[in-house]
Amino acid sequence: MHVAIVAPEFPPEIGGMQTYAVEFAKELVARGHRVTVFTRRRAEPQAPLAGMDVRGVLVGRAGPDLAQLRTVRADAWHVMNAAYAWVALHFAPTVVAVHGNDFLRPYIPVGEPDLGRVPGLWRSARLRPAIEHWVGGWRTPHLMRRGLRRASHILCNSRYTEQVFLAQFPECRQRSTAAMVGVAADFLAMQAPQTLSPAPRLITVCRLSEERKNVGLVLQALARLRAQHAFSYTVVGDGPLRPGLEQLAKQLGLADRVRFTGFLGQHEMRDALVQSDLFVLTAAINPGSHEGFGIAYLEANACGTPTLAARLAGAAEAVQDGVSGYFAEPLSVEGVAEALRRFFAGELQFSPEACRAFARRFTWAQVVDAALPWYGGAGDAVLPLAWPQGA
Repeated sequence: MHVAIVAPEFPPEIGGMQTYAVEFAKELVARGHRVTVFTRRRAEPQAPLAGMDVRGVLVGRAGPDLAQLRTVRADAWHVMNAAYAWVALHFAPTVVAVHGNDFLRPYIPVGEPDLGRVPGLWRSARLRPAIEHWVGGWRTPHLMRRGLRRASHILCNSRYTEQVFLAQFPECRQRSTAAMVGVAADFLAMQAPQTLSPAPRLITVCRLSEERKNVGLVLQALARLRAQHAFSYTVVGDGPLRPGLEQLAKQLGLADRVRFTGFLGQHEMRDALVQSDLFVLTAAINPGSHEGFGIAYLEANACGTPTLAARLAGAAEAVQDGVSGYFAEPLSVEGVAEALRRFFAGELQFSPEACRAFARRFTWAQVVDAALPWYGGAGDAVLPLAWPQGA
């Protein structure tokens, strides 16, 4: 079977949605399927991936992107971002994977028209972008909803995400599955230490672009424990919040305890997780943004490292309380400080093998199994255009 995957988020970019897309594609290839991946144009070269054709051709606008998709004939289509659900208006069968932020507040302006062909407007460098943005702001969620209605099936990355999705799109009831996520075999292959270090080593892996990730809150909690406990804290990731967080660490007297590494390669990140004693990501829920699941929790567990989370959104499903990790309650500076104190004091202990056993329960094979029944039967039916060419 030839499966075309539409994944605007894809390696070499780093993130949970990128991991989801590439691991899903790898599992299809491992089963003998032919895979073509459409992703965004990028300046950096695409590393070759065995068994799949990766095309960096998407520009984030439906009209020109549709022209690129029409260059292949596939047996099934799988969209990895809800904003691209419009693909289902043109190709069948189309399965849509949703993650949370992608449908709560679609951030890829696929509905923006290209007004460069309209006589007169192309001359106005200020007017044209404003009009395109205004039209796209209305058209993008409209196209997404129409596409979701036409989709063969919707895969959600957690039961929480499915609940939120159906509350927003009740017309999709009976056509959704909480397929969850998986953890890559490379993480499970890492050898975990069996004992804690004398000064516990904490780690966070996330994009430093959303306040709700609460890295600042963790820093404030650690400042309260600095005098009583030895520890180190590594923050892996980058983004616009990084300079402010580095400054906060200095102001709190934690400069000698906290290290910001920026993004790390997969091998370096796995090594960092293996050498850590506790993974910390106490993310909150914001309007239009939540932790759909949190593959990073499973990746830490696969390396034998327990996790500390907030019992919110999909993270509540990514942690088995007392086995693979635990929760900070309430989600506040005081609550996180108390949760960390209990770990530092040895009141909470976790088995690396129990953490790894929990991670093994989540496989990409199971996610692909949830999608395959919805791929068959409709071939490569092409449906009429829903908007003018070039829009």
